[in-house]
Amino acid sequence: MTSRFSPFDRSLWYATAPAAPAMEPLRGEARADVCIVGAGYTGLTTALELARSGASVVVLEREEVGFGGSGRNAGHCTPTFTHYSLDELRRMLGEKWAERLIARQTRANDKAAAYIRDYGIECDWVQQGYVMGALRRGQMAALHAKTESYNAVGARTRVLDRHETEAITGSPRFFGGWHHEEAGHLQPLAYARGLAGAVLREGASVHPGSPVLGCERAGSGWKVTTPDGHVVADRVIFTTGAYTVGGWPKLDQSFRIQRVFVAATRQLDPELRAKLLPRNTTMHDGRGDIYVYKWDGTGRIVASMFPMGRRGQDEGYTREVLADRLKWLHPDIREDIVWEYLWFGELDMQYRTVPRLYGLAPGVVALTGLSGRGVPTGTMLGGILSDWAKGTPEADLDLKIEPLHRAPAWMAVAPALKLRQMRHYENLTARLAGDPLPPHA
Repeated sequence: MTSRFSPFDRSLWYATAPAAPAMEPLRGEARADVCIVGAGYTGLTTALELARSGASVVVLEREEVGFGGSGRNAGHCTPTFTHYSLDELRRMLGEKWAERLIARQTRANDKAAAYIRDYGIECDWVQQGYVMGALRRGQMAALHAKTESYNAVGARTRVLDRHETEAITGSPRFFGGWHHEEAGHLQPLAYARGLAGAVLREGASVHPGSPVLGCERAGSGWKVTTPDGHVVADRVIFTTGAYTVGGWPKLDQSFRIQRVFVAATRQLDPELRAKLLPRNTTMHDGRGDIYVYKWDGTGRIVASMFPMGRRGQDEGYTREVLADRLKWLHPDIREDIVWEYLWFGELDMQYRTVPRLYGLAPGVVALTGLSGRGVPTGTMLGGILSDWAKGTPEADLDLKIEPLHRAPAWMAVAPALKLRQMRHYENLTARLAGDPLPPHA
């Protein structure tokens, strides 16, 4: 329906996910305690938590379940924070708010695993850990500090030496690594569709193909209008993230879009599995200009990077970069790497890279700014939003409610510039230290 976003049906996930449960667009009037706009992880887990507590819930979705980042992401489920250390978060958010958010995020995989188990969601869920490698000797001190800070809040992480890193990842390139034992990965669109099925089983309704045209006061509640119907609800929650189109004035100006691409190989030789990520972990090469990869459930490598210059613009060159990096990290690969799928997604970037909860009006909130932390963050946010909808006082929520504000103009270029800055810094420090650089660095 909406062409402003990257095509949805080009991904491996779209080709292989189980069918979505039967759902229809909204027609006529519906009444609910809570109306949720957006059927991604955040909207669906919010609906699930509310429905399990006895609330009546209607979920409206412009496109289809998982159309946004929930159906396009690379499938990593690593319950950490991007860019900021835990101490930096405490200074930025304040001790009280930071500790609450840290507790939610670092236990997010517990929530995902419980939903998958309790509702029998078939999504290739694997919880074999995550490794962030160190391609430079100088990175090891930071990994020790990371271990100390995450373990202090209850996570199970440890620093790996060179030999253990190679044993877990199959790559001889790393000087060491950071292992998060509780991390996992999954088929993201299958997970989203499974959550929708769980929401339906709990008695709520989900209506794809139902774009929200407006939200206005209706007595003591709100009337949320779609082309063929409307919902009258006491409370309204917008969870549309980067895929926000209308619905509430200026909500789509509260973030800036950063694109990311994901690719999947053809099915690889089963013997390679014993050498490349033999323990089925998720692997991050440790560079700020990230290269993250994992196995899917059918014997394909799925890898992701950010566009930069020609990379992401020229599909042939992009595939070459992805293949050359993988073969450099894993010299045992002898076969040609053919990327059968290549697709793009959009991230709702915030300069703080943590979610933002906006109070739009009495009884109406919106949440944007996941900044690429899709599966674990989207999963745990449902608990926070359901707390709000059930009347938890604002001071007791695990995210601070803020007034809606426009993202700074400089955010239109800042994420791309930051990636370039990190790339140049890493290349320079590696050269000065005599450490090897990956191809196309």
